[in-house]
Amino acid sequence: MSMFCYQCQEAAKGIGCDIRGVCGKSESTAKMQDLLIYTLKGASEIVIRRGLDVTGLGKLNYELVNSLFMTITNANFDDDAIDRQIRRVIDLRNALGASTDGLNEAAAYEAGDRETMLAKAAEIGVLATENEDVRSLRELVIYGLKGMAAYTEHAYNIGKENNEIYAFLYEALAATLNDGLSVDDLVALTLKTGQFGVAAMALLDEANTSKYGNPEITEVNIGVRGNPAILISGHDLTDMEQLLEQTKGTGVDVYTHSEMLPANYYPAFKKYDNFVGNYGNAWWKQTSEFTSFNGPVLFTTNCIVPPKSEALKNKIFTTGAAGFPGCIHIEADENGKKDFSAIIEMAKTLPAPTEIENGTIIGGFAHEQVFALADKVVDAVKSGAIKKFFVMAGCDGRMKSREYYTEFAAALPKDTVILTAGCAKYRYNKLNLGDIGGIPRVLDAGQCNDSYSLALIALKLAEVFGVESVNDLPIAYNIAWYEQKAVIVLLALLYLGVKNIHLGPTLPAFLSANVAKVLVENFGIAGIGTVEDDIELFMS
Repeated sequence: MSMFCYQCQEAAKGIGCDIRGVCGKSESTAKMQDLLIYTLKGASEIVIRRGLDVTGLGKLNYELVNSLFMTITNANFDDDAIDRQIRRVIDLRNALGASTDGLNEAAAYEAGDRETMLAKAAEIGVLATENEDVRSLRELVIYGLKGMAAYTEHAYNIGKENNEIYAFLYEALAATLNDGLSVDDLVALTLKTGQFGVAAMALLDEANTSKYGNPEITEVNIGVRGNPAILISGHDLTDMEQLLEQTKGTGVDVYTHSEMLPANYYPAFKKYDNFVGNYGNAWWKQTSEFTSFNGPVLFTTNCIVPPKSEALKNKIFTTGAAGFPGCIHIEADENGKKDFSAIIEMAKTLPAPTEIENGTIIGGFAHEQVFALADKVVDAVKSGAIKKFFVMAGCDGRMKSREYYTEFAAALPKDTVILTAGCAKYRYNKLNLGDIGGIPRVLDAGQCNDSYSLALIALKLAEVFGVESVNDLPIAYNIAWYEQKAVIVLLALLYLGVKNIHLGPTLPAFLSANVAKVLVENFGIAGIGTVEDDIELFMS
């Protein structure tokens, strides 16, 4: 086969993409990403074998997380950018002054010409691990690391770091080269990945809230006004801040898209008069919505759908780990500052957005805001007004089977409340589900990383109600997944002891039958069924 990738929910035939990624990733891009991961493993093995202190590896630490982030689904389709990243990591590895004698072949890997590198990629990809269960666990760990790296990079951009997270990333990547580890060892490593996933989400939560304030309950405008505008997508709030600052007073408006919606909830961004609201829906609808938006689009992270026309591609700008060939990429300077003047000037030449909907949606129910409502929530539970909470966090996607989540939300009894985070919410956040005594029936905590807020809320409720475990609370977990940030959220929940999570619309292709069996038997992981059957099961 020309490539093999099964890291996301869209894996072809539920097995894996072996000709071209359903996401649009080409054979060469898939192989270049495999080579980048292989290079990171080799550098990590040197760090671990030599017992190097990560506090002295500042530049390598950053390139480690940035490299992992670049390989997340829909983040970077630019072979040249990935090539440069491979060479950058090799240069930093070589600067360690480490002999590769006695180390795994990955530690000695050197970049050559593109054709030679692509030939090498065929030998070191996912299928290079022959044992299916070992391969499954190694990839589960690696995908968790990718999600962890994304959150770690966002925190880094705000100035927050945790050296223990870097140390674990090196440890875990090096461990995936160790053929001496048993399946039990790898299962333990998987849970440890969840532990550091919690640490990464906590770090990012601290970074976001310390700089931008705690999210507030906010009604977000989903209509438009008549000014030229920029649409900002992705997850990075530092890019959001810099764009708002640079567009201030220019006559150019700014709208959020998809996972950037929660930027509307932060107090720090509400001072900008040109910050209008949110335009559109989840990432997979972007082709049509970017066309009707008219103005340029800034991708700060992943969730790029390859544009179908040159006209659309010419309006797309990328930054950070994101990249697409032919699109202008905006780099940060040595101080982390970015010059968005090119996208601002383009916006001034293009028509204002075409309205596709109007009204408002409500969000901002992160942990501090929900804690402030704790008495009201507890009283509603004790009185029976709220019978159950449903955690429906995660990702949205293109498959028709994801209509299940809209139908599920609409069919839930009116005495239930949905706790959500991530772009999965676009399946139901515009439904008129009402409220319970003033508490909206959809409580949106924010981005996918804000699933940490949902965990804190569950732990707080367990404390208030005096139960031993979050599993004793009236909370059910029906989570949609798509890519690797959802994987680290899942592993974090498993580490926190959450059981009986239902995952859909399909279970990951990278779970071997035996690994899936372990997850089912030890944690109660399950798939989804019909809306009617699942509601009956959850409410029983």
